[in-house]
Amino acid sequence: MSNDRGPRVNYQIKISPVRVIDDEGAQLGIMEAHEARKIAEERGLDLVEVAPNARPPVCKIMDYGRYKYEQAKKDKEARKKQHQITIKEMKFRPKINDHDYDFKVAHVREFLEKGDKVKLTIMFRGREMMHQEFGRAILDRVKVDIGDIAVVEQEPKSEGRNMTMVVAPSRSAAVAAKKPESTEEEDEG
Repeated sequence: MSNDRGPRVNYQIKISPVRVIDDEGAQLGIMEAHEARKIAEERGLDLVEVAPNARPPVCKIMDYGRYKYEQAKKDKEARKKQHQITIKEMKFRPKINDHDYDFKVAHVREFLEKGDKVKLTIMFRGREMMHQEFGRAILDRVKVDIGDIAVVEQEPKSEGRNMTMVVAPSRSAAVAAKKPESTEEEDEG
């Protein structure tokens, strides 16, 4: 509204005249700020500037404490509905066996289905650094295995003794993650 702390209230409203709306939403018309304040005080309420940039400014008669409480409640609810995207990490080795690979890829799929991004890391030790193509082959294999539900956000790149790639859920996987689980009867019908 008018400043960082919120709207101007009661005696903070210096501009006159103002357009006034009462606590039931009815227009009381344009009047001097002190008259509007007097009406608000008679009702045991506050005069709150709701549209400071309008000419004349629009003020509403309301319970400001309750208004602040309702706003805080709405803000909290909005924050609750936001999905925080987290980045999970899955580490592989260049000489990983098939069972371990399948197990880790299954976890990567779970993370992606929940809507999280996944950083895939190949860790090289000793002489394995001489054969980074093995690590690259594993990342390419993962890319193919999860290609139906993921998109590559960052292509494989070497960072010291590690090679990393970041994948994110594709649009269709993200939408499916937000929908509730459908029953088998719906799938058959």
